[in-house]
Amino acid sequence: MSEKDKKWLLTDNPAIIFEDNTVGRLKKQIWDAPEEEIDEILKEYEIPSESELGKAGTYIQNTPRYKVIEKRRKNDIVFVPVGCTENHGMHANSGLDTFMVTQILEGVRRYTAKQGREVSLAFPPLNYGGHPYHHLGMPGTIIMPEEVVKETLIYTMLGLWNDGFRKIIMVNNHGHLWMLESAIQEFMKRYHLPGIFQVLDWHRAVREFFYPAGRDDSLETHFVHADEAETSVALLLFKDMVDMSVVQDAEGESFLPDGHFDKSVEPFRRPHRWSEGEGHAAIERAATPQGVVGKPSLATAKKAKRPIAAILKYLTLINDQILEAFPAGTVPPVEKTTLRTAKEMEPFLKEPFSEGWKSVYELPPMGVFTKL
Repeated sequence: MSEKDKKWLLTDNPAIIFEDNTVGRLKKQIWDAPEEEIDEILKEYEIPSESELGKAGTYIQNTPRYKVIEKRRKNDIVFVPVGCTENHGMHANSGLDTFMVTQILEGVRRYTAKQGREVSLAFPPLNYGGHPYHHLGMPGTIIMPEEVVKETLIYTMLGLWNDGFRKIIMVNNHGHLWMLESAIQEFMKRYHLPGIFQVLDWHRAVREFFYPAGRDDSLETHFVHADEAETSVALLLFKDMVDMSVVQDAEGESFLPDGHFDKSVEPFRRPHRWSEGEGHAAIERAATPQGVVGKPSLATAKKAKRPIAAILKYLTLINDQILEAFPAGTVPPVEKTTLRTAKEMEPFLKEPFSEGWKSVYELPPMGVFTKL
């Protein structure tokens, strides 16, 4: 079938269409599901639940090492949640991004554990993230330099790879995606290591479900920041960290006509991502000192159920498809995905501390990108 004959899965909303492939069909199923089915999905993933950051046996860092190894031998994918510390308005916690993404991934871990191939989770490497320029000056927002963000992620990936986790999926919940993409590219240029390395904004991955669709359980406004969308997710996942009695709405200020720069999850297919420019709109401190862009006063936990069900199912699909293509202990072809040879990589690809294994820190450097 030629590209012009490509089929799309249509919905009753002309702005929402899905590709006719496994990803699109999964999304269409979630889109069409009655509310009772969405509740069943959340129940399967045990959403909502208390945070598992301090629960034994849930993250690599809070699990006895022998159990980490046992899990990795069945499933060597590791999800790495990436959040930040950022002012999300008087009503919400500044760690909102971190708790959102960790609790989503904890649901995926619980679900895959029931399947007998539990995915591993690593602690968030960034509790204080990078930020766009227009966030500068906001109290409650703690900003790391881009170089710190990138290098932290590169060396986190290197350490996980050395421990046998050669499929690393970073799941981002904050507006610094370009730094994360850059970290993956730099990681590969420096080390030339085989594996699967990905990053995704979870909310952009399921953007269709944040679209105001006029249904009982859908949002009424488009996703921006600390708004109806983010507050709804927080109310579903960790309601005790939110106090709606002090909620404030606020709107940003643009100096140019609308239509060029898209909103946070890119619902309009506009020419620019929100991060592709500065100067055309007021900085946060000047226009929205409330720390909010949008209408968090409209938020309810119910409005977040379908988007959360969608991302849980999508992350599970990623896990399943990677494992099906490359079972635990295997990686994509060395000589087709790197500039190294299969023979050169043989000792480094063995299980750590098995006979003949060499650590990645003994890997000979190659090429022109060699920063230590």
